[in-house]
Amino acid sequence: MSGEGYDYQRRSSVDDELVQEMRAMFDNCDTNHDGKIDSCELSEMFQVAGIKLPGYRLREIVDRIDRDNDHKISWFELLKMVTEFKDRDVANTFINIVRERPGVVSTGGTSEVSAMGTTHAFSHEEKHAFSEWINNHLSGDPDCAHLLPIASDTEDLFAKVADGILFCKIINLSSPDTIDERAINRKHGKTSINVYKATENQVLAINSASSIGCSTVNIGAEDLKKGTPHLVLGLMWQIIRIGLFSKIDLVHNPGIMKLLKDGEDLAEMMRLAPDEILIRWVNYHLANSGSDRRIANFSGDIADSEAYTILLQQISPAEAGNGLGPLGESDLRQRAELMLRNADRIGCREFVTPNDVVNGNHKLNLAFVANLFNNFPALKGDDVEGLEEIVEETRDEKTFRNWINSLGLGTSYVGNIYTDLIDGFIFLKLFDVVRPGSVDWAHRVNVPPYKKLGGQMKKIENCNYAVELGNKFGFSLVGIDGNDLHQGIQNLTLSVVWQLMRAYTLSILRKIADTKDQDMDRYIIDWVNEKLESAGKPSRIASFKDPSIADGFPVLDLIDAIQPAAINPSHVRVESPLSGEDRLSNAKYAVSMGRRIGARIYALPEDLVEVQSKMVLTVFACLMVRGLQNK
Repeated sequence: MSGEGYDYQRRSSVDDELVQEMRAMFDNCDTNHDGKIDSCELSEMFQVAGIKLPGYRLREIVDRIDRDNDHKISWFELLKMVTEFKDRDVANTFINIVRERPGVVSTGGTSEVSAMGTTHAFSHEEKHAFSEWINNHLSGDPDCAHLLPIASDTEDLFAKVADGILFCKIINLSSPDTIDERAINRKHGKTSINVYKATENQVLAINSASSIGCSTVNIGAEDLKKGTPHLVLGLMWQIIRIGLFSKIDLVHNPGIMKLLKDGEDLAEMMRLAPDEILIRWVNYHLANSGSDRRIANFSGDIADSEAYTILLQQISPAEAGNGLGPLGESDLRQRAELMLRNADRIGCREFVTPNDVVNGNHKLNLAFVANLFNNFPALKGDDVEGLEEIVEETRDEKTFRNWINSLGLGTSYVGNIYTDLIDGFIFLKLFDVVRPGSVDWAHRVNVPPYKKLGGQMKKIENCNYAVELGNKFGFSLVGIDGNDLHQGIQNLTLSVVWQLMRAYTLSILRKIADTKDQDMDRYIIDWVNEKLESAGKPSRIASFKDPSIADGFPVLDLIDAIQPAAINPSHVRVESPLSGEDRLSNAKYAVSMGRRIGARIYALPEDLVEVQSKMVLTVFACLMVRGLQNK
């Protein structure tokens, strides 16, 4: 019953970074954009890595990977073969193609896959780009004075992240106010931050990164303190990407509606990922310029700088004087340099070097274009129809979306809580995370991509199965059926996602507490009050709706009870009565300090101030998990 897609993460420890790079290379070699590569296109992929093979050998490889006998390789056929190592020599050949690209450094790994002969890799280009980005954006921050500038041509970055300050700072660059800076352990005078406080900073950074939707699976404080290259760069890219993509939507840029194709509506635009929107945006300006040039990726299609040069001419203010002069240069690296000088004139020379453009570094070129869009979209939205239908994401929607993305569900990324869950597949992944083994992947799940004929029915079958599992889990699903989830009905979708998040949180707590107590709400409340009392704290809560929670004191006191002396009294507002600003200040400090002591808190400070009982439950449950782990 399963489709032709493949959920690699359930079956392999091949890392996301490798998969993303392999996908970019696959798309680059798919020159006719039919979603498959034939032996001729495969030859180009091998040539990128400097490997020349005769035609018969290329055809042989295609036949060994091809599952549907069309004499071509789809992305999912390639991914399945590589991640399962079913054809070991071919699998390793493809992995090495990615590993051996110019600028990629391989380091020995310790995972199960590494033990089988593979390695972790990191890119010098990414290290250079991220180092320069940090230098540019944090140069005026006194807390980073002892760390900057980072020598981008060396491996200085991996040493400079050791005390955790840089990660905390870049999180706040990408998602402002995520971390209350009172919670960051800073350097004072000439004394370095000790190992204990550096670990606290790293834990704060990891848990805060999770709260904004980064996957931190298998990343620990020690990994970041040691500067493990592929983990440092992988997490750093996720954080930077979230910031770059945060405003590529209809709420912040309603002019994106102009990128709709004939016959498309608002719902279809909302389903587009940010990178898809950016490709449309580039092509929109190429078309407006009168050029016939179009791009389909941020690798091979931009390597000659033509699209970039035209784009910069179209979006730059007239006073910048950016014309088409770079196109008169025949040397592609020099042309790329001239193009980047045009970008520099509008303050947008970031992420890429001429080599990154010519070599088609997908990740860094994506960042370059996203930065251009954020600064000069050149899409007037005042004449666009249908703006009244655009609604900003609610706090709950954002929290739930970030929670899902933080779980590391492989290639499944949620940009919109409604449109991205309508095929039921992510729902099923979430059920399997909450209770591993609960989903019958072999017989009950339809895996994307779905064929046009009968595809909608496959999606509804997944949604029906999700509702069936929800009933087995004891969820409250009265009046909800699979078609409701498939249609993305908002209140019903949110109800199921919330119950999954609650079940996930409580499942972790049950494992730590070794209890099957069904009234978990009362169990948590009793534990909180007992912990507060044993530590001599004055706070108590009667329920998760207790009005005292709005002041932040019960959470702050509990954190200090779990880890004595964690809370700095001088940072807590105690004036009576507390103003709304005072309450929010305490809540911000409480959430960040909870994360710093190791609690994976997804709730926002506003949830505490408004005493949103659902999210308050998750805060106390996460703190209880941390308290029991300490014990």
